[in-house]
This record gives sequence, structure tokens and C-alpha cells, in this order.
Amino acid sequence: MGPEDALDHLIAEYDDVCEESRRIAAGFTLDDTVPSKRLGQVSLRWIYTHMIEETAQHAGHADILRELIDGATGL
Repeated sequence: MGPEDALDHLIAEYDDVCEESRRIAAGFTLDDTVPSKRLGQVSLRWIYTHMIEETAQHAGHADILRELIDGATGL
């Protein structure tokens, strides 16, 4: 994110990409697999789990940065 990027634009772009991902994933079952260069075959179930883990990890990072900036802690 650069200084010229508006937060509302980035959030709207994120929402658009999420909607496209949902549309594509709707055509598959949780047990359908795709090739991964590092892991071999991975299922849609594995991809969803991985994305949940990644989102949670990065949300935690953002929380740490916010706490460093404003000193407030979450519950």
C-alpha cells in the first residue's frame, strides 16, 4: 500500500477479488483437488483452511502494529 492508495479503494478491490474467488470455488466440491508445486495435490478444503490460517495470522500482525501505534489493546 503506497501513500497514493486510498483505503476505501483497496477494501473495494479486496471485496471484488473475494467475490470472484467465491464464484470460482462454487463450481467445486471441498474434496476436489488441484496441483500445487510445493505440496502436490491440495483440496479446496485444504485451500479454505490455509486461507483462514493466513487471514488470522495477518490480522494478528495488524493488531500488533495498531497496538504499537496507539497503545490500545483489544480484548
